[in-house]
Amino acid sequence: MSDDHTHVQEFFTARAAGWDSRFPDDGPAYAAAVADLGLRPGDRVLDAGCGTGRALTPLRTAVGPSGVVAGVDLTPAMLQAAVRAGRNRDGRLVLADVAALPLRPGSLDAVFAAGLVAHLPRPAENLRELVRVVRPGGTLALFHPIGRAALAARQGRQITPDDLRAEANLGPLLARSGWRMTSYVDEDTRFLALAIREN
Repeated sequence: MSDDHTHVQEFFTARAAGWDSRFPDDGPAYAAAVADLGLRPGDRVLDAGCGTGRALTPLRTAVGPSGVVAGVDLTPAMLQAAVRAGRNRDGRLVLADVAALPLRPGSLDAVFAAGLVAHLPRPAENLRELVRVVRPGGTLALFHPIGRAALAARQGRQITPDDLRAEANLGPLLARSGWRMTSYVDEDTRFLALAIREN
């Protein structure tokens, strides 16, 4: 396991037990972002870097009982928190790295990724792995329940020009990875970039 993985696991392990209580009002933002993903009943969707599984319930609602919902996370403590919250009833939880997903090529219709991009050690390569598991024409939602400026203020830092989530950086990064960005919203109340797998 690389130092990048160790750092991410340590960061989230220390915060897993209280994660949901720190952000109790995020539910509607997750539901709205899932709605924007345009899922249909019967679709197969992955919550990449699912954490405590806050997106699993709206994802299950969107794809219905005939759909498939899976949540993948690198940190066992986050998945355990998801189980304690009962979210494993809405999707299968898998301990795995989004850089090497245990999924067949083209097996998904969509990927939902909340807060993931900032934690990817090799963003272009890691986003290509998400391309691999999504069918041509499938979709990707990169989401955060607050916008870049609000998140930076919460963390006591400034937004820098090299922020991967800046539209001028994210569009080319997605394109290099096999995605085409179709919409971009960065407001105080949410960040959401949607993309389509090109081919």
